[in-house]
Amino acid sequence: MAEAEATTEVITTADGVPLKQALKKALWERKKTALLLVAPLFLFILITFMIPIFDMLLRSTDNSIAIEQFPTVVEEIKDWELSSEELPNEATFQALFKDFKVGAEAKTISRLGRRLNYEKSGMSGLFRKTARKIKKLDPPEEATKAMIAIDKKWGQFETWQLIKRESTKYTSSYYLAAVDAQKNSDGSFSMRAEERQVYLNLFWRTIRLSFTITFLTIVLGYPIAYLLSTVTTRTSNLLIILVLLPFWTSLLVRTSSWIALLQKEGVINDILVGTGLLSDDNRLAMIHNEAGTVIAMTHILLPFMVLPLFSVMKTIPPSWVRAARSMGATPFTAFRRIYFPNTIAGIGAGGILVFILAIGYYITPALVGGTKGTLISNFIAYHISTSLNWGLAAALGTILLLIVLALYILYDKVVGINNMKLG
Repeated sequence: MAEAEATTEVITTADGVPLKQALKKALWERKKTALLLVAPLFLFILITFMIPIFDMLLRSTDNSIAIEQFPTVVEEIKDWELSSEELPNEATFQALFKDFKVGAEAKTISRLGRRLNYEKSGMSGLFRKTARKIKKLDPPEEATKAMIAIDKKWGQFETWQLIKRESTKYTSSYYLAAVDAQKNSDGSFSMRAEERQVYLNLFWRTIRLSFTITFLTIVLGYPIAYLLSTVTTRTSNLLIILVLLPFWTSLLVRTSSWIALLQKEGVINDILVGTGLLSDDNRLAMIHNEAGTVIAMTHILLPFMVLPLFSVMKTIPPSWVRAARSMGATPFTAFRRIYFPNTIAGIGAGGILVFILAIGYYITPALVGGTKGTLISNFIAYHISTSLNWGLAAALGTILLLIVLALYILYDKVVGINNMKLG
């Protein structure tokens, strides 16, 4: 009996607290400390990364401006069919006059005009003209005649079909425009005419040039990283400084330098002409095209390939290759069978790093790419800062993000993200 009581006796700490409770409290304190240490980084990622992405997703489908500016019209037009051969009824035109009057006095109706102008050119001008004239008018008895008298477009089916299509809270118009598609007047979808297709070609060019740049950085960076990993530590440190030296120079300065080097009257063409390799009339066009973008971006992104490769190569013991050579393997066979497979992790790490950076670059392509070497990111920046079509910019950004995620998943399936090493 005494032995049974001894086995059920609660073990306590020196201050009398049960040991199990004390351990649980200590574990919670460790977790709390870890959470507090991680909290600043988590908040930084949340504010600068997650919230902007969520906002981008909302903007790419948001269409609430029609409901905000035309609340009465949207309510009246619910029963009007897109395939109808008659204009909306008088009540709808009365609602149009009322909503326009309110929006014109509040000076907000032009926002809806700009939004509809993305779908059909001329709508912004129609809304500005109507807003100017409607301020001077009193509510008419026959709003249909009054609105058509202001502008004949209010009597066209295409105008009302557009308003009907865009009177929902969410829209797919931005995503359709981002893939060069459009909504027809009857609500169906179709691709734009080939000469008006822009974004699909830009997406293809962005992916193609990003892969090209990634491949070139591997070709150029591999021997550099190999040299860094095989020389003495002192020499290696000096060469690493030379690799990192471009980071100490402004990106704009480096890009401007390439402009001076690559242009037709630039340094490279002058050297080729001076040495007789080219005639003065046949200077190479190496700027304001894809070639300029590839050359400049390969130079800028090369260190991002060299450093992961170097960190992986440094961990490969030289004795492995010597062992293969001692067993009769040729230098090439030893490299192919022993050395190269052990550097795949570095190639994967550098490749995915360079590719993701390249696919989102816009400063260098904007300066040296011209019209033929710009990437999709340049048009995203254009719609955000110049055309102010944030919905289309958000749709383009979302599609670009999905492409990167798809390629990342493919990389994980083929190579395995767990095999990626930075050293």
